[in-house]
Amino acid sequence: MATIADVERIAWALPEAEEGTSYGNQAWKVRRKTFVWERPLRSRDEDELGEATPEGDVVGVRVPDEFTKMVLCENEGPAVFATAHFDGFNAVLIDLEAIEPDLLEDLITDSWRAMAPARLAEGFGGG
Repeated sequence: MATIADVERIAWALPEAEEGTSYGNQAWKVRRKTFVWERPLRSRDEDELGEATPEGDVVGVRVPDEFTKMVLCENEGPAVFATAHFDGFNAVLIDLEAIEPDLLEDLITDSWRAMAPARLAEGFGGG
């Protein structure tokens, strides 16, 4: 089980990470591009997910493309999932109560890499 504090710790360990907000929720950015953010589920998300609705905190992370999104949701579900709201948007949602800590770190780091400028990402050997 992971927490928002774990998300924060992982995000802050990445080069040039900055804390900000996204639609009023806590978010972490690299050069003004959001790579991970708190994403409370909305009632329409809960209706869509039904019994699979996570009970705890959820965060969103950017992914490089739709294929990666599909593979993550298939292979890492139900900890990693998407809703119709994210159709056409390269991002997945993470159920912090269901995610393994190592996978959370990998997903946040990969999200940072997807949003960071190429030179900055190339110079980062962590993760």
